[in-house]
Amino acid sequence: MAQKKYYVVWKGRETGIFEDWPTCQRLVSGFPGAKYKSFKTEAEANAAFGNPAAVKAGGSPAAKKRSSAAGKPASNRQTVKTWSATEVDALEVDTKIFTDGGCEPNPGNAGSGMAIYRNGQISELWYGLYNPNGTNNTAELNALHQAFLKALPELDSGRSVAVLSDSKYSIQCITQWAVNWEKRGWKKADGEIKNLALIQEIYALYQAIKDKVQVLHVNGHVGVEGNELADRMSIKAMTEHTSDFSRYTDPIDLAEILALRAG
Repeated sequence: MAQKKYYVVWKGRETGIFEDWPTCQRLVSGFPGAKYKSFKTEAEANAAFGNPAAVKAGGSPAAKKRSSAAGKPASNRQTVKTWSATEVDALEVDTKIFTDGGCEPNPGNAGSGMAIYRNGQISELWYGLYNPNGTNNTAELNALHQAFLKALPELDSGRSVAVLSDSKYSIQCITQWAVNWEKRGWKKADGEIKNLALIQEIYALYQAIKDKVQVLHVNGHVGVEGNELADRMSIKAMTEHTSDFSRYTDPIDLAEILALRAG
């Protein structure tokens, strides 16, 4: 019997740790600058995903710290790489779309925000989708949905696109978990799929563009400018109760916007 392998994808149509070659191949085949590698153990794969230089023969301290993930169901082991501010700046795509969602309290007043960069320069800001009975997760999903919609004309113009969110929940819902939920008739073994109708709508759109768009995770409030701007737009949506998803029409003064209250 062939030995089981774990495949790490650092750069591809999706990023993460996968347990079969056909999935890995689909994510990297034909993808410009794809970065991936197979590992014999899950611990090594987990270590490499966060820090490729840490992997050594026989494992590493980083691998051992992550070894507690072994034995969990495959759906729980899936994860996404978190891109640093430096990596985001170096990302070679024409259009970067940053999204964020917020809710105060949670559940309560929810809103979504977006920042669009073209050729490395801030181009547009968007905000809205206010919901007085929303949650942080619905706000993040709504923002991701709008990003996919905004990606369509960029792709039609021949531009490469990356969508960047600080919500692992929304990314994994659409890029990892939904495929199995759909196979099971939109059910999961351990209970209700929350936000199902919204997830189904976003997933259908994602299926149409997944081979052309990178969906990446960034941490919030760690110096990623686009994430900070999207955050301020989500706060604007909440405080102004903006129901439509509206373009910010004032001059984009970065210092002024970033000085606004953060979420």
